[in-house]
Amino acid sequence: MGVAIRVIPCLDVDAGRVVKGVKFEGLRDAGDPVELAKRYNAEGADELTFLDVTASSSDRQTTFDVVSSTAEQVFIPLTVGGGVRTPEDVDRLLRTGADKASINTAAIARPEVINEITERFGSQVLVLSADAKKSDATPSGYEVTTHGGGRTSTGLDLLEWVAEAQQRGVGEILLNSIDADGTKAGFDLPMIRSVRSVVSVPLIASGGAGAAEHFPPAIEAGADAVLAASIFHFGEVSIGEVKDAIRAAGYEVR
Repeated sequence: MGVAIRVIPCLDVDAGRVVKGVKFEGLRDAGDPVELAKRYNAEGADELTFLDVTASSSDRQTTFDVVSSTAEQVFIPLTVGGGVRTPEDVDRLLRTGADKASINTAAIARPEVINEITERFGSQVLVLSADAKKSDATPSGYEVTTHGGGRTSTGLDLLEWVAEAQQRGVGEILLNSIDADGTKAGFDLPMIRSVRSVVSVPLIASGGAGAAEHFPPAIEAGADAVLAASIFHFGEVSIGEVKDAIRAAGYEVR
């Protein structure tokens, strides 16, 4: 057996509250992040991911406070993303209690920052968050987008980008399908397979989970970890149910 599959709830945090929308629009309040984190910790989550969805400087301190409060009460790894631009940002997150930092837009703007962060802190602390959608404009048929949910096209081919990021030292890839995000119709399996074919680092699948049975196919397609947000926040599916489904499909879970 390989490494145990991780189940990761994602908390999209906006001004200190957890929010969730469909395709990043129409956000609705899903609760207090520290309370949700404690609940997920108790339910058996393997890790937690926090994304600061506004990431404006005014809300930045709020996010640090949330991370710090969570780290004091929850003892599973925390990944924090949104507005990570420099090695200094990563340093501050790690000091606040995060275990890993997630980078997206800043790495696209200046890919060298991946090297700078991983050379200083090690590959294990940096997750590349790649938001992508189907596109006829790129060789692979998938294009990387930025600015919270695919609002901005980059012209970057997804497969070229994840391969470059891995080469530059990123330790993990969080792959989010903008087309599937919030639809609850299942993960984007062709996209997961495509990315898996060009990278060897751990791959986290995100976007589209709506039921426990959606998770095993994502693993079969090549994901090492599976991430979801609203179905956990609103109690539609529990972490235990997801782990049972993964186990029943023959995969090892923690």
